[in-house]
Parts: sequence; structure tokens; C-alpha cells
Amino acid sequence: MLPWIELDRAKVPGGGEFVLRQRGTEFTIFAGTIGLMGSRMSGSEEALAALTTERIGQRPKQRWLIGGLGMGFTLRAALKLVPADAELVVAELVPGVIKWAKGQLAGIHGDSLDDPRVQLREGDVGAAMATDSQKFDAILLDVDNGPEGLSRPGNDRLYSHGGIASAKAALRPGGVVAVWSVAPDAGFTRRLQQSGMAVEELKVRAGTTGRGARHIIWMATNAPQRTAQPRPKLGAARRNW
Repeated sequence: MLPWIELDRAKVPGGGEFVLRQRGTEFTIFAGTIGLMGSRMSGSEEALAALTTERIGQRPKQRWLIGGLGMGFTLRAALKLVPADAELVVAELVPGVIKWAKGQLAGIHGDSLDDPRVQLREGDVGAAMATDSQKFDAILLDVDNGPEGLSRPGNDRLYSHGGIASAKAALRPGGVVAVWSVAPDAGFTRRLQQSGMAVEELKVRAGTTGRGARHIIWMATNAPQRTAQPRPKLGAARRNW
């Protein structure tokens, strides 16, 4: 078996470090000894975009916020699915990941970052949710390994009650929060349900051909508020008796 070759290291703001390694034609980003993401398996990341599109449909002028650029699998899948007038905001906290996307991993990312629908921001996705002047139809979180933070302690707040409330507040009516995780998390499921959104917990395969480990995707829909129907006037009601 070919050995892993270290290509580069990147500091994670707030603590930790990512390491980019290559083995043959395969690339993996590690946090310590644990592989966070690899080029060989992309099925569950692509499913994150596909499941989102199934729920929000082809509404015009869609705005998506994608938390975590990674190797760009979710972004590229979304670009194939969203309308021509959509806007995809990608928030990536680690400057090194952006550098790799334009360097060693450029062959994986292709021309996705040059698409006019894409706006790449270096920074925290939580800040983007809290400060963006316009709301989103979809917020996709593929940050860390899911609710159980691995690479950066500060990521935990995204999955807290406060983080969920912030995501919900940043959604348009009928919008969706989609969250990727390497494994189930009953506590996070309960927190999502307590937010008042309609929650689905789905199992998806890591591979694109139905193989690989099972990962989890939560879909939480911000149901549109119902318009209160005016009550009939008392006199009108009496005429029906």
C-alpha cells in the first residue's frame, strides 16, 4: 500500500490544526490522526445538497449558506441543482482550506469557485447567519464531524440551542437547515425538535454507489407561519343559524 505523504498544514482559528495528505490520487484532510474528509468518498456530502433541493424546490432567487468548504463536494452538487439566479454563500473558517482549494486540491474543486453564483467568505458560518442582511432559503452545516466537535471547541455552539435558534432566525419561511454528521446524536435531535422546526433524521451512505459508512443528515424545515383567518362578524354568523 502506498504511504501517506504530507502536503501541508493549516492552523484552525481558535485551536487545532489540519493536515493535508496524499496517497496516490487520494487526498485526505486530517485533524490529528482522524480523517475529517477525503476525496474518495463524497456521497453523503452530495446528498446534503440533493436532500435540500428536494425540500425547497425550484423557488426563484434562492440563497444558500454552506458552512464549510471542505473539498467542495456539497458546493459542486448544489451548483448542478440550483437555478441560474441562485446565490450560494460559502463560509470557510480555515484560510488553509481555501488555499488548498485553489492549489493542491484545485483538480477536485474544478471551476466551482469561479461560478458567478458562488460567494466565498473566509470566516465563521455562525457569524454569517447572525450578520447577513438577507435571509436564506437553505443553511447547510458540514462543520467538523457533526455535533460532537472534533477539530475546534468553538464549533460546538453551532449545535447548541442558541446556534439552532440563530440558524432558524436566518431562514426564510419554508427554509431548511441541513446538518451533516459522521454519526447519530440523540441530544442534537432533541434540540432540533425543541426549536419548533419539522425535523427529519436520515441515514445516507458515504459512497456515491450506495457503499461506505452510514452518515447522518438532519433536515429541519422552518414551516411558514399560517395567516390567521378573520373571524366572521357576529351578525353574519347569526344569519346562518
